[in-house]
Amino acid sequence: MKYRYLPMTSQDQREMLDTLGIESVEELFSDIPEEVRFKGELQISEALSEPELIDYFQKLANKNANFSTHANFLGAGVYQHHIPSVVNHMLLRGEFFTAYTPYQPEISQGELQAIFEFQTMVCELTGMEVANSSMYDGATSLAEAAMMAAGHTGKKKVLVSHTVHPEARAVLATYAKGQGVEIGEISYDQAGGTDLAALQAMLDEQTGAVIVQYPNFFGQIEDLQAFADLVHEKGALFIVSANPLALGALEAPGKLGADIVVGDMQPFGIPASFGGPHCGYFAASSKLMRKMPGRIVGQTKDESGKRGFVLTLQAREQHIRREKATSNICSNQALLALAASITLSAFGKQGVKEMALLNLSKAHYAKQAFAERGFEVTFTGPFFNEFVVNFAKPIAEVNRALLQANIIGGFDLGLAYPELAGHMLIAVTELRTKADIDRLVQELEAINRG
Repeated sequence: MKYRYLPMTSQDQREMLDTLGIESVEELFSDIPEEVRFKGELQISEALSEPELIDYFQKLANKNANFSTHANFLGAGVYQHHIPSVVNHMLLRGEFFTAYTPYQPEISQGELQAIFEFQTMVCELTGMEVANSSMYDGATSLAEAAMMAAGHTGKKKVLVSHTVHPEARAVLATYAKGQGVEIGEISYDQAGGTDLAALQAMLDEQTGAVIVQYPNFFGQIEDLQAFADLVHEKGALFIVSANPLALGALEAPGKLGADIVVGDMQPFGIPASFGGPHCGYFAASSKLMRKMPGRIVGQTKDESGKRGFVLTLQAREQHIRREKATSNICSNQALLALAASITLSAFGKQGVKEMALLNLSKAHYAKQAFAERGFEVTFTGPFFNEFVVNFAKPIAEVNRALLQANIIGGFDLGLAYPELAGHMLIAVTELRTKADIDRLVQELEAINRG
């Protein structure tokens, strides 16, 4: 058998033709005029058997630098974290892997309960009162939050920190153009955090929302309470884009004045996967519940008094108001939300905290090691698991040299921040050992001398 999933034997083909009442495969195309049919052979390679195909793609894959062969220090929004083996064992079960949107609760209780648990965990992490069943990714979640805030307040101006992920800011700009929302960017200060004075100067009565990232793109931890107080004075909503793993060690944004908390669940059970797919989360205060995009699963009881789950809220306007709708998201990342839920359940509250503290301590050890070797660590404020180092050479050149040593280097900040050309954003997660970190510093020291 050449293929596991396409059992096309001559007997299979004969039975198909007999069922259809025709003599040959050619008759299947009899409705296509003879003069427009392609008569030759396509200029493509011959079909491979499944073992040959697997071998071919494995050889291609082996040309990539991967996490099995290289120590990885690249983060910038997508991180390499430990994924418990139980995740795939549960995630790939047929009833979850093939499940679709749970419109019929009577036959979707397992899927609905999984989503309900996801919502509950997001609320616990963020300190918010309500969460939806997930979004496509962190960037679209942030953009949806901004549009919701503008619609709720009736103010068409949104301020976003320049330390928010550059790709998320680009997605926000795209959303804002269609909705006629004005976007203003707040500069960052010498410590690598959002400039509070700059925000104060830009805030006015037309501002509907302010967005900061926690920790921000440079890894720095923002003073959320200070921003919240300032934002609320002007009657605007405060939106925080938060790394959910960092919330295992940092105070929840909901307890520091956030009105909406968004982000990407990728650190929990979702592999880097060349940048996606991932799973966004969206949480808010209860007063904003009916304005939230997507859907919310609720807990109820059936006529026998048994616990059950249903789609409680879904903004139907996205289906009927078209261009006037505040949101046009009509689905969610249920499977990847389940991956995050399984991971969080496997770790437990204490495990999430320990994992976050490992990231914190290892990154701080790495930063200290760079400082002791004479490297310039650019920002001095408190940080989580990423920090910025200034090099004497172009980062692209530095990263090419690191690859030769089986190390995936950090993000070249000059690609998104021209003023930070020659600066590398280095991520250190719980998977990096002391030996990995020491070798990175040693290799970079040699590269700088070379």
